[in-house]
Formats: sequence, structure tokens, C-alpha cells
Amino acid sequence: MQIGLYRIEPALVLAPMAGVTDIAFRRLCRRLGAGLAVSEMTSVDPRMWKTEKSRTRMQHAGEPGPISVQIAGSDPQQLAAAARHNVAHGAQIIDINMGCPAKKVCKVDAGSALLRDEVLVAQICAAVVAAVPVPVTLKIRTGWSRDARNGVRIAQIAEDAGIAALAVHGRSREDRFEGVAEYDTIAAIKQRVGIPIIANGDISTPDQARAVLAYTGADALMIGRAAQGRPWIFRDLAHALAGGAPLPSPSAEWIGGVLLEHLRGLYALYGEVQGVRIARKHVRWYCQDHMAAEAFWAQICNVHTARGQYAGVASFFGIDDDGLALAA
Repeated sequence: MQIGLYRIEPALVLAPMAGVTDIAFRRLCRRLGAGLAVSEMTSVDPRMWKTEKSRTRMQHAGEPGPISVQIAGSDPQQLAAAARHNVAHGAQIIDINMGCPAKKVCKVDAGSALLRDEVLVAQICAAVVAAVPVPVTLKIRTGWSRDARNGVRIAQIAEDAGIAALAVHGRSREDRFEGVAEYDTIAAIKQRVGIPIIANGDISTPDQARAVLAYTGADALMIGRAAQGRPWIFRDLAHALAGGAPLPSPSAEWIGGVLLEHLRGLYALYGEVQGVRIARKHVRWYCQDHMAAEAFWAQICNVHTARGQYAGVASFFGIDDDGLALAA
């Protein structure tokens, strides 16, 4: 898949997820096979750009390109300014969020709430595209509600405004993450526009990946929740889509090694106190399919030091860690 000057290979994209897709997770997913990793949404309010939270979200040191940064808001000029700010700080692709169904985002008429106002969608897309010299992508849902699936019209508006690629989650805003994703709207969008289309929603196995690509004709797949605790999903899907035989399930020791790598990235990014706290959800995701996971979780969630958390994870996965190389 081509986005501007950038060839995305394999055509597998890590979805932007608030509180999840920080640079530590993005780097890990890229190493394990993702062709592109989109940042969690960043604020368009310039008063927030100097806060610790925003500085962390805008951290790109050591991140493989192309670097894609998502922005969210409802004011065209404010979004344009945010796009310029992020490009000045390393973004090589700007992604506009019109897909988030969260109440706190939609109540300020951002995220998927924007799908109700096609005129505003056009104004936002045009303003951001005109503001920066890099490709601008857009993430949407199929529509505001199940009865108002205007995804095709939104896609046409986006293409006319110069959007370089479009990711579509196969649910409406009303659906949130409930039920199952539908791909009819994504297929219809692909038939009506010429820009690359990225299909998103309920893709967690090679069989699902092949089926969604065949049904929709999409140019790429976006993986979100299925990558939580399983960043090697990109390796598995890329291997399958290239015609390879199913890969064997990774060993517990290998999974533990990936998690320890992830933990080191989180501690380095956030520091010990916040890093340990943020790591807990990741530890649970990685461990949830393993025997004795609940007992381990009850124990590890009460550990408050990086050394203790790291050692507990190493022990759970049977890794003989020599000295707990947290700085490795």
C-alpha cells in the first residue's frame, strides 16, 4: 500500500489506541511485523503541548518511519495548527480521528461525532491537507448510527479534499465495540473511491485477515485490540498473507521475552512509578491465556517497583533472568 511517498509493507497497520499505542508499543509492533504504527491521539489544544502527557505522546526518538501521528478535534484551523506542530516535531504522516466512539471525545463533537456533519468533515480534511506537506490520512466508522451509515459519502468527501488513505472501522459510532463488525460498507467504499482503503474491526486470525481482504478488496488491514498482549500478530498475519503455512504458537519463554522488552520500553518512557502502573494492563493482556494467569495477576498487581514487576514476569514465564537487566 502506498501513502504519499511511503510504501507500507507489509500492508498491516497498528490502530491508534488511547493509552496503548505509545512509542514503546509502536516500536515493538513494528519490530514484530507491522508496516505502520499510528500514535494514540494527540491534543489539538496548544496549551496542552508542553504538558508531560503530550510530550510523551509526541515522543518519536528511535521510532522507525514513516511516523504517523493522530490528531483529534472539531475546529478545522485548530486541527491544521496541530498538524503543523506535529510535523515540526517529526510526524511524517498526519492521521485525523473521526472514528473514536468514546463519550468524552464525542461530547465535544470530535471523533466519530463528526460523521454527523459532512460539511465540517470536508472543511477539516481540506484545512489539514492544505496545512502540511506530508500525507494526511483519515480514520472513520461506517457512520454515526446503524441507520445512518454514510461512510461512502464521507469517503468521497475525504478523497475530494486530498486525503491520502482512509481507514474504516466496520461499526457505527452507535455500535461502539459491541456486536460484530460489518464489512459491506467497507466494500462499498472501496468500490467508490480510488484512494487506499484500510479495513479495521474484528481481525485477529489469519483466516479472518484473508476473508476481510477478499470480501472488501481493501488495500490493507488495521489491527487494534487483537494486538493487545499479542504484538506478534503482525508477524503471523504477514506470514499467512504471503502464502506461508501457519506458524507454530510461540513458546511461553518467547512471549515472556517480548513482554520483558515491552516493560523495559515502558519504564524508560514513563519512569518507574508511572511505568509500573501503565505496564499492569499490558502484563494482564500478555498473561491472560496462560495457566495460573488469574493467581499471577492478583499477585503482580500489588507490586509497585519496576524490579519487582520485571522479576515477577520473568518468573511467571520461566525465564532465568540474570540480574534483571532493566536498562538493556
